[in-house]
Amino acid sequence: MSARNWLHQIDGKAAEKLLKAEAPGTFLVRPSKANPGDFSLSVFRAGGSVTHIKIQNSGDVYDLFGGTEFASLSDLVDYYVANPDDLKEKGGAPIQLVTPLKTAKVTTTDRWFHGAIKGKDCEKMLKEHGELGGFLVRESSSNPGSFVVSVLDPKGTGKVTHVVINNRGGKLDVGGGGDTFESLAELVEHYRSNPMVEKSGNVISLSKPLNATKIRAADIETRVKELSKETDPVYGKHGFWEEFEQLQQMELDHAFERTEGQRLINKSKNRYKNILPFDYCRVKLEDVDHSTEGADYINASAITGEIKGPGNNYIACQGCLKATVAAFWQMLWEQNNRIIVMTTAVVERGKNKCAPYWPRPDEPITHGNYTITPHSGADFEREERDFFLRKMTLVKEGSGEAPREIFQYHFKAWPDHGVPRNPDSVLDFLMIVNKQMGEIRASTPTLGDVVVHCSAGIGRTGTFIVIDILLKLMEAKGHDVPIDIQQTIHRVRGQRPGMIQTEGQYRFIYEAVAQHIGQRRIIAQGGSVPNPELYGNLSSSGGGGGGRAPAVPPKQMMSSIKGRAGGGK
Repeated sequence: MSARNWLHQIDGKAAEKLLKAEAPGTFLVRPSKANPGDFSLSVFRAGGSVTHIKIQNSGDVYDLFGGTEFASLSDLVDYYVANPDDLKEKGGAPIQLVTPLKTAKVTTTDRWFHGAIKGKDCEKMLKEHGELGGFLVRESSSNPGSFVVSVLDPKGTGKVTHVVINNRGGKLDVGGGGDTFESLAELVEHYRSNPMVEKSGNVISLSKPLNATKIRAADIETRVKELSKETDPVYGKHGFWEEFEQLQQMELDHAFERTEGQRLINKSKNRYKNILPFDYCRVKLEDVDHSTEGADYINASAITGEIKGPGNNYIACQGCLKATVAAFWQMLWEQNNRIIVMTTAVVERGKNKCAPYWPRPDEPITHGNYTITPHSGADFEREERDFFLRKMTLVKEGSGEAPREIFQYHFKAWPDHGVPRNPDSVLDFLMIVNKQMGEIRASTPTLGDVVVHCSAGIGRTGTFIVIDILLKLMEAKGHDVPIDIQQTIHRVRGQRPGMIQTEGQYRFIYEAVAQHIGQRRIIAQGGSVPNPELYGNLSSSGGGGGGRAPAVPPKQMMSSIKGRAGGGK
């Protein structure tokens, strides 16, 4: 994958001016001002013209005017650089991407305080993710109450200089003399404008701060306000954008093999040809002829949570194709999965997103050796405010094993564009799912993980999984536990590429965790919140998972559920 140093925060006119000073074949990518969330690929062509090509970001995938679909912007750019014959004008003329017009990362915020990190960790962070002259501030491990500002040499030597910030009765200074300051913020702002000079005469300039993303869970509401502040009024950039863009730059960390999904025999099993599981953590079908190439392949990934143990892991997979429905049910049987979370409609905006793999009322279905029988009458499908609950039994013919009850929670409250307006629907939904999971596990010690899918199995799927991971971390360790949403997503992306597709999804995760913390705080203070029964069984030190699902007359509905979005597939 490329390092995304071709992404510029400029408009079309500025792009043309920059590109025309370069050689033909030079290109850049820029955000679309007309359609937030989309991008434009601008290419300087032989003859002196600049061609602008729209990159659509449905929240599910990225593509050029309805062409090949990709899990990330980097994947798209890398593909068309490597396959120049695939990018053509309508008339057939090739558009070659030869040289990216590089830009430096932009980071302008005051979230430079990293707490009590060690000097070695600090140096590693600055060298891997900081810019030349980049800096951060941390607590001093040798002098409690004092601080250290660490700066990456702007000359490119790779050296990190650590300067002690003395704390003398609440007055802060550098070097034991000169100016004193009432706060770290004042000190940092002063030395960003007035470089420090060491005794040796070496000048230390604080250029761009390296943002901290780890916070105490209980402080997340304050961090959300800080990240919401606008840092660029022209493009409307803010802290969420900066953190998400930094996350995108980390894609290079996860260059794991995806050879199984790329095999010719398996290509027809992928909904999107470029959205494939990593080989090392893909779910494998077991009851197959292993001498047959590709027989054990299904587009699904095993995801581990932050807490070790049953109930804290997931299977993330794509929405079924007609040809993969049998493999899907085989996976559920072999992995002993009893709960499915579906976060897409069957059809969205006229496009097929998932083949209906579940039965219709009173109509059992058979796929290979597996028979799926709907519960009788109204017990099969129940419609709640934000989801459908479908109950069915799964049997493997000839196995002699007892039927297994399967619960499909089909979330329908994801809007056509963006993300849900309020996180409550997702928080309540996850707690209801987890309550059901706990009840099944009480009688089924070998219960498998929750299976989560949308269409591609990365956008909305990733959003649900990451929120649940964080809630369970807080449940286990309390609200004083440090959390790092960016790094949690980064780790999950290392198990399935492209998880969390948009800045909107990234922000929604923050807002959902903040909403959860806020509701818990209200309850602890004796206040009331919507659906308090979902929180009533939680200890004061953690999250939890209670809930109820009031009966509502069923309403059969397969493909008309709306649910697109910035949410991803």
